[in-house]
Amino acid sequence: MPDANPARATAREAIALLTGAAGFTEHRPPPSPLPPDGPLGWAGYDAARERASARTGEEESVLYGTGVVGDRTCVLLSFEFGFLGGSLGRQTGDRLAAAYELALTRRLPLVALVATGGSRMQEGMIALTQLQRVAAASVRLRAAGLPQIAVVRDPTTGGGWATVGAGADVVLALPGAQVGFAGSRVRPPDADPYAYSAEGQFAAGQVDAVVPADELTATVTHWLRALGPHEDLPAAPVPRALSAAGVGAGAEGSTPSAAGAEPTADRVPAAPLPETGRQAVARARDPRRPRAEAYLADYFGVRLPLHGDRSGSTDPGLLCGFGLRGDGQPVAYVAQCGTPTRPAGYRAAARTIRLADRLGVPVLTLVDTPGAANDAEAERAGAGAAIADTFAAVAAARVSVTTLVIGEGGSGGALALAAPDNTHVTVDSYFSVIAPELAAAILKRPPSETGATADQLRLRPQDLVDLGFARSIVG
Repeated sequence: MPDANPARATAREAIALLTGAAGFTEHRPPPSPLPPDGPLGWAGYDAARERASARTGEEESVLYGTGVVGDRTCVLLSFEFGFLGGSLGRQTGDRLAAAYELALTRRLPLVALVATGGSRMQEGMIALTQLQRVAAASVRLRAAGLPQIAVVRDPTTGGGWATVGAGADVVLALPGAQVGFAGSRVRPPDADPYAYSAEGQFAAGQVDAVVPADELTATVTHWLRALGPHEDLPAAPVPRALSAAGVGAGAEGSTPSAAGAEPTADRVPAAPLPETGRQAVARARDPRRPRAEAYLADYFGVRLPLHGDRSGSTDPGLLCGFGLRGDGQPVAYVAQCGTPTRPAGYRAAARTIRLADRLGVPVLTLVDTPGAANDAEAERAGAGAAIADTFAAVAAARVSVTTLVIGEGGSGGALALAAPDNTHVTVDSYFSVIAPELAAAILKRPPSETGATADQLRLRPQDLVDLGFARSIVG
């Protein structure tokens, strides 16, 4: 791109970065002239618009149309920051609403390349109410099952961030971009600038990925393939079990091995089953067994993480996102990594499941946690409400949700991610209403009886099938 800083590119340069030689077909809404100097009669406003147009070659701060990114047709809208700071006025709102309507009419994904300073003060409340128009248009697109992707450039602030940007299903950011509701001239003088950066917003769970400009086209193309629109996708196949020797056989971005088998109630595992409850727990807790990262690397050819809970927190012990398998099928994933799951993790899981459900993409969950985080900070962060919301997201899902328990299934903190009637278990797993050590303590039994208590809990893989909780043992 001509601009030395891609995050500061013009609207058309930003579009060209994604479409390349595939090109872009611009659309324009019917003209709706403003009164002299705008709705407020702001002295000099007409002249300022004329200067902005002469400087940028644009008629407004947003342009939109259809284009091809990779191999996917989509609606593209792009902000021109050089036109009055990419601000939103009534005619900007006309263009934004028309872009969303174009996506709705043609049933295409919408990709927004955002660079804005907020609402246009020369139009007062008329400008501010354009945010409501954008929100309504976004809701209609969401209800139609069509995805929205935002790429936030430098700067993305004010109402444009709080609607077109943060309101998208997936939020990508260019490195070094200023991102935040408060613009640079209205922040507290002692504010930490990192909090208003793409990297800071990623750390706070508000941005899904910070993507270098030379990787943006490939990343957006993968997301368009994953998010659809789709019709009648099959259920996610159950991942094959991995041996400890197979850990690391595959890496993010590699081509996966053959998919695991379809669910059957009578699959016979190749590896031996644990003989006792104590042995089942020990195997699930063995640090050498495969973890979620190994399963995901083996299962997907491409992974596209969703990051954070959109409430200011992240949980590194829970991985969420969408992936593309070797046959191109998209599957959403939520995977516990063997640590106590925190409220932010449950909120991210619920967000992922609901997005997949709205877009018609099947979901795979990998269960592996000793239980929900139970420290004071987790309680203050709303552990109970977050877990309840995850239960609700799974229960409400219309798409297929498939679960594989790959390690510890610790009580309700694990069950929240387990699909009723479609849960499978590996030979290295267990699932229990409570950890056997805690059960023994509650029953006032000595530690020596922990093993016997584990047997009573019937938590082994074969017990879980016999009880009707699990459909099969994957080995």
